[in-house]
Amino acid sequence: MTVEFWLLLGGAVFIAAIASVRIAHRSGLPSLLLFLGLGLVLGEGGIGIQFEDPMLAKHIGLTALAVILAEGGLTTNWNHVRRAVPLALILATVGVAVSIIVVALAVTGLLGIDWRTALIVGAVLASTDAAAVFSVLRRLPLPSRLGGILEAESGFNDAPTVIAVVLLSQFSKPVPGIGEFILQTGIELLIGAAVALAVGPIGAFALRHVALAASGLYPLAVLSLAFLAYGGAVQLHGSGFLAVYMTALILGNAQLPHRAATRGFAEGAAWLAQILLFVMLGMLASPNELPAAIVPGLIAGTVLVLLARPVSVMVSAALAWAARLGRTGWREQAFLSWAGLRGAVPIVLATIPWAASPDSKGIFNMVFVVVIVFTVVQGPTLPFVARVLGVGAPGEVHDLQVESAPLEELNADLLQVKVPPGSQLHGVEIFELRLPAGAAITLVVREGRSFVPAGTTRVRAEDQLLVVTTASCREEVERRLRAVSRRGKLAGWYGERGLE
Repeated sequence: MTVEFWLLLGGAVFIAAIASVRIAHRSGLPSLLLFLGLGLVLGEGGIGIQFEDPMLAKHIGLTALAVILAEGGLTTNWNHVRRAVPLALILATVGVAVSIIVVALAVTGLLGIDWRTALIVGAVLASTDAAAVFSVLRRLPLPSRLGGILEAESGFNDAPTVIAVVLLSQFSKPVPGIGEFILQTGIELLIGAAVALAVGPIGAFALRHVALAASGLYPLAVLSLAFLAYGGAVQLHGSGFLAVYMTALILGNAQLPHRAATRGFAEGAAWLAQILLFVMLGMLASPNELPAAIVPGLIAGTVLVLLARPVSVMVSAALAWAARLGRTGWREQAFLSWAGLRGAVPIVLATIPWAASPDSKGIFNMVFVVVIVFTVVQGPTLPFVARVLGVGAPGEVHDLQVESAPLEELNADLLQVKVPPGSQLHGVEIFELRLPAGAAITLVVREGRSFVPAGTTRVRAEDQLLVVTTASCREEVERRLRAVSRRGKLAGWYGERGLE
Protein backbone atom coordinates (compact mmCIF):
# COMPACT_ATOMS: atom_id res chain seq x y z
CA MET A 1 0.00 0.00 0.00
CA THR A 2 1.21 3.51 -0.83
CA VAL A 3 2.04 6.32 1.55
CA GLU A 4 -0.91 8.25 0.14
CA PHE A 5 -3.28 5.43 1.09
CA TRP A 6 -2.06 5.43 4.69
CA LEU A 7 -2.41 9.21 4.83
CA LEU A 8 -5.97 8.87 3.53
CA LEU A 9 -6.76 6.15 6.07
CA GLY A 10 -5.12 8.09 8.89
CA GLY A 11 -7.03 11.26 8.04
CA ALA A 12 -10.32 9.36 7.90
CA VAL A 13 -9.62 7.69 11.25
CA PHE A 14 -8.81 10.98 12.96
CA ILE A 15 -11.88 12.72 11.50
CA ALA A 16 -14.06 9.85 12.73
CA ALA A 17 -12.40 10.01 16.15
CA ILE A 18 -12.89 13.78 16.39
CA ALA A 19 -16.56 13.43 15.42
CA SER A 20 -17.02 10.77 18.09
CA VAL A 21 -15.93 13.21 20.80
CA ARG A 22 -19.28 14.97 20.44
CA ILE A 23 -21.14 11.71 20.98
CA ALA A 24 -19.02 10.93 24.02
CA HIS A 25 -19.60 14.40 25.46
CA ARG A 26 -23.39 14.05 25.23
CA SER A 27 -23.47 10.54 26.67
CA GLY A 28 -21.06 11.29 29.53
CA LEU A 29 -18.76 8.46 28.47
CA PRO A 30 -15.04 9.06 28.21
CA SER A 31 -14.18 9.26 24.53
CA LEU A 32 -11.63 6.49 24.99
CA LEU A 33 -14.38 3.89 24.58
CA LEU A 34 -15.26 5.10 21.10
CA PHE A 35 -11.60 5.33 20.16
CA LEU A 36 -11.02 1.76 21.37
CA GLY A 37 -14.04 0.65 19.37
CA LEU A 38 -12.63 2.34 16.29
CA GLY A 39 -9.38 0.45 16.83
CA LEU A 40 -11.26 -2.86 17.11
CA VAL A 41 -13.02 -2.10 13.81
CA LEU A 42 -9.68 -1.44 12.11
CA GLY A 43 -7.96 -4.46 13.66
CA GLU A 44 -7.98 -8.16 12.88
CA GLY A 45 -11.60 -8.57 13.96
CA GLY A 46 -12.80 -5.87 11.55
CA ILE A 47 -11.06 -4.49 8.49
CA GLY A 48 -8.17 -6.81 9.16
CA ILE A 49 -5.15 -4.59 9.80
CA GLN A 50 -2.66 -6.80 11.64
CA PHE A 51 -0.93 -5.29 14.66
CA GLU A 52 0.49 -7.59 17.33
CA ASP A 53 3.67 -6.01 18.58
CA PRO A 54 3.41 -5.46 22.34
CA MET A 55 6.92 -3.99 22.54
CA LEU A 56 6.13 -1.29 19.96
CA ALA A 57 2.74 -0.73 21.60
CA LYS A 58 4.46 -0.27 24.96
CA HIS A 59 6.85 2.39 23.63
CA ILE A 60 4.09 4.25 21.76
CA GLY A 61 1.81 4.00 24.77
CA LEU A 62 4.32 5.34 27.28
CA THR A 63 5.18 8.25 24.96
CA ALA A 64 1.50 9.09 24.47
CA LEU A 65 0.94 8.97 28.23
CA ALA A 66 3.78 11.45 28.70
CA VAL A 67 2.04 13.86 26.30
CA ILE A 68 -1.29 13.41 28.12
CA LEU A 69 0.33 14.00 31.50
CA ALA A 70 2.10 17.11 30.18
CA GLU A 71 -1.25 18.53 29.05
CA GLY A 72 -2.80 17.63 32.40
CA GLY A 73 -0.09 19.50 34.28
CA LEU A 74 -0.23 22.54 31.99
CA THR A 75 -4.01 22.89 32.35
CA THR A 76 -4.21 22.24 36.10
CA ASN A 77 -4.72 25.38 38.19
CA TRP A 78 -2.42 25.10 41.20
CA ASN A 79 -4.68 27.34 43.30
CA HIS A 80 -7.53 24.86 42.78
CA VAL A 81 -5.56 21.73 43.65
CA ARG A 82 -3.12 23.09 46.23
CA ARG A 83 -5.12 22.02 49.28
CA ALA A 84 -5.86 18.66 47.65
CA VAL A 85 -2.23 17.69 46.99
CA PRO A 86 -1.45 16.08 50.40
CA LEU A 87 -4.30 13.55 50.17
CA ALA A 88 -3.67 13.08 46.44
CA LEU A 89 -0.04 12.17 47.15
CA ILE A 90 -1.08 9.68 49.82
CA LEU A 91 -3.60 8.13 47.43
CA ALA A 92 -0.94 7.94 44.72
CA THR A 93 1.52 6.11 46.98
CA VAL A 94 -0.02 4.40 50.00
CA GLY A 95 -3.37 4.08 48.23
CA VAL A 96 -1.72 2.43 45.22
CA ALA A 97 0.08 -0.06 47.48
CA VAL A 98 -3.14 -0.92 49.33
CA SER A 99 -5.03 -1.38 46.06
CA ILE A 100 -2.32 -3.68 44.66
CA ILE A 101 -2.33 -5.89 47.73
CA VAL A 102 -6.13 -6.12 48.03
CA VAL A 103 -6.60 -6.99 44.33
CA ALA A 104 -3.73 -9.49 44.40
CA LEU A 105 -5.06 -11.28 47.48
CA ALA A 106 -8.56 -11.45 46.02
CA VAL A 107 -7.71 -12.64 42.50
CA THR A 108 -5.22 -15.21 43.83
CA GLY A 109 -8.01 -16.87 45.78
CA LEU A 110 -10.86 -16.32 43.31
CA LEU A 111 -9.03 -17.00 40.04
CA GLY A 112 -6.34 -19.37 41.28
CA ILE A 113 -3.47 -17.51 39.62
CA ASP A 114 0.07 -17.37 40.95
CA TRP A 115 1.21 -14.61 43.31
CA ARG A 116 3.42 -12.73 40.81
CA THR A 117 0.67 -12.60 38.18
CA ALA A 118 -1.84 -11.48 40.82
CA LEU A 119 0.49 -8.68 41.90
CA ILE A 120 0.96 -7.59 38.27
CA VAL A 121 -2.82 -7.49 37.79
CA GLY A 122 -3.17 -5.42 40.97
CA ALA A 123 -0.40 -3.03 39.92
CA VAL A 124 -1.73 -2.61 36.38
CA LEU A 125 -5.22 -1.78 37.69
CA ALA A 126 -4.05 0.47 40.54
CA SER A 127 -3.60 3.64 38.49
CA THR A 128 -6.46 5.97 37.69
CA ASP A 129 -6.29 7.42 34.20
CA ALA A 130 -5.51 11.11 33.70
CA ALA A 131 -7.26 11.37 30.33
CA ALA A 132 -10.45 9.69 31.59
CA VAL A 133 -10.49 11.73 34.81
CA PHE A 134 -9.82 15.06 33.09
CA SER A 135 -12.40 14.45 30.33
CA VAL A 136 -15.22 13.48 32.71
CA LEU A 137 -14.59 15.33 35.96
CA ARG A 138 -13.84 18.72 34.41
CA ARG A 139 -17.46 18.72 33.22
CA LEU A 140 -18.76 18.03 36.73
CA PRO A 141 -19.49 20.89 39.15
CA LEU A 142 -17.39 19.60 42.06
CA PRO A 143 -15.90 21.48 45.00
CA SER A 144 -12.38 22.56 44.16
CA ARG A 145 -10.79 20.31 46.80
CA LEU A 146 -12.65 17.16 45.72
CA GLY A 147 -12.03 17.72 42.03
CA GLY A 148 -8.44 18.68 42.81
CA ILE A 149 -7.84 15.41 44.68
CA LEU A 150 -8.99 13.36 41.70
CA GLU A 151 -7.04 15.41 39.16
CA ALA A 152 -3.82 15.51 41.17
CA GLU A 153 -4.06 11.82 42.06
CA SER A 154 -4.46 10.82 38.42
CA GLY A 155 -1.39 12.87 37.56
CA PHE A 156 0.78 11.54 40.38
CA ASN A 157 -0.17 7.85 40.56
CA ASP A 158 1.10 6.84 37.12
CA ALA A 159 4.69 7.03 38.36
CA PRO A 160 4.54 4.48 41.22
CA THR A 161 2.35 2.08 39.25
CA VAL A 162 4.74 2.07 36.28
CA ILE A 163 7.63 1.36 38.67
CA ALA A 164 5.67 -1.50 40.28
CA VAL A 165 4.69 -3.08 36.97
CA VAL A 166 8.26 -2.88 35.59
CA LEU A 167 9.73 -4.45 38.74
CA LEU A 168 7.16 -7.25 38.80
CA SER A 169 7.55 -7.94 35.07
CA GLN A 170 11.21 -8.91 35.42
CA PHE A 171 10.36 -12.60 35.22
CA SER A 172 14.00 -13.70 35.39
CA LYS A 173 14.26 -12.29 38.92
CA PRO A 174 12.41 -13.21 42.13
CA VAL A 175 9.39 -11.18 43.17
CA PRO A 176 10.81 -8.05 44.88
CA GLY A 177 10.28 -7.81 48.61
CA ILE A 178 8.40 -4.96 50.27
CA GLY A 179 11.62 -3.26 51.39
CA GLU A 180 13.18 -3.45 47.93
CA PHE A 181 10.00 -2.15 46.33
CA ILE A 182 9.69 0.80 48.72
CA LEU A 183 13.38 1.70 48.34
CA GLN A 184 13.36 1.48 44.54
CA THR A 185 10.10 3.41 44.25
CA GLY A 186 11.26 6.10 46.65
CA ILE A 187 14.55 6.62 44.82
CA GLU A 188 12.89 6.87 41.40
CA LEU A 189 10.24 9.28 42.65
CA LEU A 190 12.82 11.50 44.34
CA ILE A 191 14.92 11.64 41.17
CA GLY A 192 11.87 12.48 39.07
CA ALA A 193 10.79 15.23 41.47
CA ALA A 194 14.33 16.66 41.63
CA VAL A 195 14.56 16.84 37.83
CA ALA A 196 11.18 18.60 37.64
CA LEU A 197 12.15 21.10 40.36
CA ALA A 198 15.26 21.91 38.35
CA VAL A 199 13.84 22.03 34.82
CA GLY A 200 10.51 23.70 35.66
CA PRO A 201 11.68 26.88 37.42
CA ILE A 202 14.73 27.31 35.16
CA GLY A 203 12.56 26.86 32.06
CA ALA A 204 9.98 29.33 33.34
CA PHE A 205 12.68 31.92 34.08
CA ALA A 206 14.19 31.47 30.63
CA LEU A 207 10.87 31.77 28.80
CA ARG A 208 10.03 34.97 30.68
CA HIS A 209 13.33 36.61 29.80
CA VAL A 210 14.08 35.32 26.30
CA ALA A 211 12.07 36.91 23.50
CA LEU A 212 11.39 34.20 20.94
CA ALA A 213 11.03 35.07 17.26
CA ALA A 214 7.38 33.95 16.99
CA SER A 215 4.54 33.35 19.45
CA GLY A 216 4.07 29.84 18.08
CA LEU A 217 7.49 28.87 19.43
CA TYR A 218 6.40 29.29 23.06
CA PRO A 219 4.07 26.23 23.11
CA LEU A 220 6.81 24.17 21.44
CA ALA A 221 9.35 25.36 24.02
CA VAL A 222 7.07 24.51 26.95
CA LEU A 223 6.36 20.97 25.71
CA SER A 224 10.03 20.51 24.88
CA LEU A 225 10.94 21.39 28.46
CA ALA A 226 8.41 18.84 29.74
CA PHE A 227 9.92 16.13 27.54
CA LEU A 228 13.42 17.24 28.53
CA ALA A 229 12.44 16.54 32.13
CA TYR A 230 10.91 13.19 31.16
CA GLY A 231 13.97 12.01 29.24
CA GLY A 232 16.41 13.39 31.80
CA ALA A 233 14.68 11.61 34.67
CA VAL A 234 14.60 8.31 32.78
CA GLN A 235 18.31 8.59 31.94
CA LEU A 236 19.02 9.13 35.63
CA HIS A 237 16.90 6.03 36.44
CA GLY A 238 14.14 8.15 37.92
CA SER A 239 10.44 8.48 37.26
CA GLY A 240 9.88 10.18 33.93
CA PHE A 241 6.14 10.38 34.46
CA LEU A 242 6.46 12.27 37.74
CA ALA A 243 9.06 14.56 36.15
CA VAL A 244 6.92 15.42 33.12
CA TYR A 245 3.76 16.05 35.19
CA MET A 246 5.48 18.21 37.81
CA THR A 247 7.42 20.17 35.20
CA ALA A 248 4.24 20.86 33.24
CA LEU A 249 2.45 21.82 36.47
CA ILE A 250 5.18 24.34 37.29
CA LEU A 251 5.25 25.80 33.77
CA GLY A 252 1.46 25.87 33.48
CA ASN A 253 1.14 27.99 36.61
CA ALA A 254 4.05 30.33 35.87
CA GLN A 255 3.45 33.77 34.39
CA LEU A 256 4.64 32.84 30.91
CA PRO A 257 3.96 34.69 27.64
CA HIS A 258 1.10 33.30 25.53
CA ARG A 259 -0.16 30.93 28.22
CA ALA A 260 -3.55 30.49 26.58
CA ALA A 261 -1.97 29.58 23.25
CA THR A 262 0.31 27.11 25.04
CA ARG A 263 -2.62 25.44 26.77
CA GLY A 264 -4.50 25.23 23.49
CA PHE A 265 -1.53 23.68 21.71
CA ALA A 266 -1.00 21.19 24.56
CA GLU A 267 -4.68 20.26 24.51
CA GLY A 268 -4.50 19.56 20.77
CA ALA A 269 -1.35 17.47 21.24
CA ALA A 270 -3.03 15.51 24.04
CA TRP A 271 -6.08 14.78 21.87
CA LEU A 272 -3.76 13.58 19.12
CA ALA A 273 -1.96 11.34 21.59
CA GLN A 274 -5.25 9.98 23.00
CA ILE A 275 -6.66 9.14 19.60
CA LEU A 276 -3.45 7.47 18.46
CA LEU A 277 -3.10 5.60 21.73
CA PHE A 278 -6.65 4.28 22.05
CA VAL A 279 -7.00 3.34 18.39
CA MET A 280 -3.66 1.50 18.57
CA LEU A 281 -4.72 -0.38 21.73
CA GLY A 282 -8.00 -1.33 20.07
CA MET A 283 -6.07 -2.71 17.09
CA LEU A 284 -3.74 -4.59 19.43
CA ALA A 285 -6.64 -6.48 21.05
CA SER A 286 -7.81 -9.79 19.60
CA PRO A 287 -11.64 -9.87 19.71
CA ASN A 288 -11.74 -13.67 19.48
CA GLU A 289 -9.70 -13.91 22.71
CA LEU A 290 -11.71 -11.40 24.73
CA PRO A 291 -14.72 -13.66 25.58
CA ALA A 292 -12.45 -15.95 27.62
CA ALA A 293 -11.33 -12.91 29.63
CA ILE A 294 -14.82 -11.66 30.46
CA VAL A 295 -15.38 -13.64 33.68
CA PRO A 296 -11.86 -13.05 35.10
CA GLY A 297 -12.11 -9.40 34.08
CA LEU A 298 -15.48 -8.94 35.77
CA ILE A 299 -14.20 -10.58 38.95
CA ALA A 300 -11.03 -8.46 39.03
CA GLY A 301 -12.94 -5.28 38.17
CA THR A 302 -15.60 -5.89 40.81
CA VAL A 303 -12.94 -6.45 43.46
CA LEU A 304 -11.16 -3.29 42.33
CA VAL A 305 -14.21 -1.01 42.30
CA LEU A 306 -16.14 -2.35 45.31
CA LEU A 307 -13.30 -3.39 47.61
CA ALA A 308 -9.77 -2.31 46.69
CA ARG A 309 -10.51 1.30 45.72
CA PRO A 310 -12.76 2.04 48.75
CA VAL A 311 -10.24 0.47 51.14
CA SER A 312 -7.37 2.46 49.60
CA VAL A 313 -9.39 5.68 49.89
CA MET A 314 -10.36 5.00 53.53
CA VAL A 315 -6.79 4.17 54.53
CA SER A 316 -5.41 7.24 52.73
CA ALA A 317 -8.06 9.54 54.24
CA ALA A 318 -7.34 8.14 57.73
CA LEU A 319 -3.61 8.75 57.30
CA ALA A 320 -4.24 12.30 56.09
CA TRP A 321 -6.50 12.96 59.08
CA ALA A 322 -3.95 11.47 61.51
CA ALA A 323 -1.25 13.69 60.00
CA ARG A 324 -3.56 16.72 60.37
CA LEU A 325 -3.64 17.28 56.61
CA GLY A 326 -7.40 17.74 56.50
CA ARG A 327 -10.52 15.68 57.05
CA THR A 328 -12.38 13.96 54.23
CA GLY A 329 -15.99 13.07 55.07
CA TRP A 330 -17.61 9.75 54.21
CA ARG A 331 -19.56 11.30 51.33
CA GLU A 332 -16.37 12.58 49.73
CA GLN A 333 -14.67 9.24 50.34
CA ALA A 334 -17.55 7.40 48.69
CA PHE A 335 -17.35 9.65 45.63
CA LEU A 336 -13.56 9.32 45.44
CA SER A 337 -14.01 5.54 45.51
CA TRP A 338 -16.51 5.53 42.65
CA ALA A 339 -14.70 8.17 40.59
CA GLY A 340 -11.41 6.28 40.35
CA LEU A 341 -11.73 5.86 36.57
CA ARG A 342 -9.51 3.49 34.65
CA GLY A 343 -8.65 4.11 31.02
CA ALA A 344 -5.68 3.82 28.72
CA VAL A 345 -3.08 3.69 31.50
CA PRO A 346 -3.95 0.16 32.73
CA ILE A 347 -4.10 -1.15 29.14
CA VAL A 348 -0.72 0.41 28.33
CA LEU A 349 0.76 -0.98 31.53
CA ALA A 350 -0.57 -4.42 30.59
CA THR A 351 1.68 -4.35 27.50
CA ILE A 352 4.77 -4.29 29.76
CA PRO A 353 4.43 -7.89 31.08
CA TRP A 354 3.17 -9.01 27.66
CA ALA A 355 6.29 -7.55 26.00
CA ALA A 356 8.45 -9.34 28.61
CA SER A 357 6.66 -12.70 28.21
CA PRO A 358 4.13 -13.78 25.54
CA ASP A 359 2.44 -15.90 28.21
CA SER A 360 1.22 -12.70 29.86
CA LYS A 361 -1.16 -11.72 27.06
CA GLY A 362 -4.01 -12.97 29.25
CA ILE A 363 -3.34 -10.04 31.58
CA PHE A 364 -3.78 -7.63 28.66
CA ASN A 365 -7.10 -9.25 27.67
CA MET A 366 -8.37 -9.19 31.25
CA VAL A 367 -7.46 -5.53 31.73
CA PHE A 368 -9.01 -4.62 28.39
CA VAL A 369 -12.32 -6.09 29.55
CA VAL A 370 -12.10 -4.35 32.93
CA VAL A 371 -11.52 -0.93 31.35
CA ILE A 372 -14.37 -1.23 28.85
CA VAL A 373 -16.98 -2.65 31.23
CA PHE A 374 -16.31 -0.46 34.23
CA THR A 375 -15.82 2.74 32.23
CA VAL A 376 -19.31 2.15 30.80
CA VAL A 377 -20.63 1.59 34.33
CA GLN A 378 -18.83 4.38 36.16
CA GLY A 379 -18.43 7.23 33.66
CA PRO A 380 -22.08 8.10 32.90
CA THR A 381 -23.16 7.59 36.54
CA LEU A 382 -20.76 10.11 38.10
CA PRO A 383 -23.18 13.09 37.92
CA PHE A 384 -25.93 10.96 39.49
CA VAL A 385 -23.61 9.68 42.25
CA ALA A 386 -22.44 13.25 42.96
CA ARG A 387 -26.06 14.38 43.37
CA VAL A 388 -27.02 11.43 45.58
CA LEU A 389 -24.01 11.94 47.84
CA GLY A 390 -24.53 15.71 47.89
CA VAL A 391 -20.96 16.52 46.88
CA GLY A 392 -21.77 18.68 43.85
CA ALA A 393 -20.89 22.35 43.68
CA PRO A 394 -23.32 23.81 41.13
CA GLY A 395 -21.97 27.34 41.50
CA GLU A 396 -18.39 26.33 40.72
CA VAL A 397 -16.46 28.72 38.50
CA HIS A 398 -14.49 27.51 35.48
CA ASP A 399 -11.90 29.03 33.20
CA LEU A 400 -13.28 29.91 29.81
CA GLN A 401 -10.93 28.27 27.32
CA VAL A 402 -10.33 31.03 24.78
CA GLU A 403 -7.31 32.82 23.40
CA SER A 404 -6.83 35.71 25.79
CA ALA A 405 -3.45 37.26 25.04
CA PRO A 406 -4.72 40.81 25.67
CA LEU A 407 -5.95 39.73 29.12
CA GLU A 408 -2.57 38.17 29.86
CA GLU A 409 -0.89 41.49 29.11
CA LEU A 410 -3.23 43.08 31.65
CA ASN A 411 -2.60 40.27 34.15
CA ALA A 412 -6.31 39.39 34.11
CA ASP A 413 -8.48 36.29 33.73
CA LEU A 414 -11.75 35.55 32.00
CA LEU A 415 -14.09 33.28 33.97
CA GLN A 416 -17.34 31.55 33.11
CA VAL A 417 -20.14 30.92 35.59
CA LYS A 418 -23.19 28.83 34.71
CA VAL A 419 -26.08 29.38 37.14
CA PRO A 420 -27.74 26.00 37.78
CA PRO A 421 -31.36 25.40 38.83
CA GLY A 422 -31.74 25.85 42.58
CA SER A 423 -28.79 28.22 42.91
CA GLN A 424 -29.27 31.16 45.26
CA LEU A 425 -27.76 33.36 42.55
CA HIS A 426 -31.22 33.32 40.93
CA GLY A 427 -32.91 36.67 41.51
CA VAL A 428 -29.79 38.47 42.77
CA GLU A 429 -29.08 41.80 41.09
CA ILE A 430 -25.59 42.31 39.66
CA PHE A 431 -24.67 45.07 42.11
CA GLU A 432 -25.77 42.86 45.04
CA LEU A 433 -23.02 40.39 44.24
CA ARG A 434 -20.54 42.91 45.64
CA LEU A 435 -17.62 41.65 43.61
CA PRO A 436 -14.18 43.16 44.32
CA ALA A 437 -13.22 46.38 42.57
CA GLY A 438 -10.96 44.48 40.18
CA ALA A 439 -13.78 42.34 38.74
CA ALA A 440 -16.88 42.91 36.65
CA ILE A 441 -19.58 40.84 34.94
CA THR A 442 -19.19 41.93 31.35
CA LEU A 443 -21.69 39.68 29.57
CA VAL A 444 -24.76 37.57 30.33
CA VAL A 445 -25.85 34.78 28.00
CA ARG A 446 -29.55 33.95 28.50
CA GLU A 447 -31.63 31.57 26.36
CA GLY A 448 -29.12 31.77 23.54
CA ARG A 449 -28.96 35.57 23.52
CA SER A 450 -26.19 37.69 25.01
CA PHE A 451 -26.29 41.20 26.48
CA VAL A 452 -24.21 43.53 28.63
CA PRO A 453 -25.84 43.69 32.08
CA ALA A 454 -26.58 46.76 34.12
CA GLY A 455 -26.12 46.96 37.86
CA THR A 456 -29.81 46.25 38.40
CA THR A 457 -29.97 43.25 36.05
CA ARG A 458 -31.23 40.17 37.91
CA VAL A 459 -29.40 36.91 37.46
CA ARG A 460 -31.56 33.96 36.47
CA ALA A 461 -31.12 30.21 36.64
CA GLU A 462 -29.50 28.80 33.48
CA ASP A 463 -27.72 32.12 32.81
CA GLN A 464 -24.06 32.07 31.83
CA LEU A 465 -22.00 34.92 33.22
CA LEU A 466 -18.67 36.06 31.84
CA VAL A 467 -16.51 37.66 34.52
CA VAL A 468 -13.33 39.63 33.87
CA THR A 469 -11.11 39.81 36.94
CA THR A 470 -7.58 40.82 37.75
CA ALA A 471 -5.36 37.90 38.69
CA SER A 472 -4.83 39.30 42.18
CA CYS A 473 -8.51 39.18 43.14
CA ARG A 474 -9.59 36.12 41.15
CA GLU A 475 -9.66 33.85 44.22
CA GLU A 476 -11.82 36.36 46.13
CA VAL A 477 -14.21 36.56 43.15
CA GLU A 478 -14.60 32.78 43.03
CA ARG A 479 -15.23 32.57 46.78
CA ARG A 480 -17.87 35.31 46.63
CA LEU A 481 -19.73 33.72 43.72
CA ARG A 482 -19.71 30.30 45.41
CA ALA A 483 -20.94 31.83 48.67
CA VAL A 484 -23.85 33.66 47.02
CA SER A 485 -24.74 30.57 45.00
CA ARG A 486 -25.09 28.60 48.23
CA ARG A 487 -26.66 31.10 50.65
CA GLY A 488 -27.81 34.10 48.62
CA LYS A 489 -26.76 37.75 48.74
CA LEU A 490 -26.60 37.68 52.57
CA ALA A 491 -24.16 34.76 52.55
CA GLY A 492 -21.69 36.71 54.68
CA TRP A 493 -24.25 37.06 57.46
CA TYR A 494 -24.63 33.29 57.55
CA GLY A 495 -20.88 32.73 57.78
CA GLU A 496 -20.65 31.32 54.26
CA ARG A 497 -17.29 32.23 52.70
CA GLY A 498 -17.33 29.97 49.63
CA LEU A 499 -14.03 28.37 50.58
CA GLU A 500 -14.69 25.06 48.77
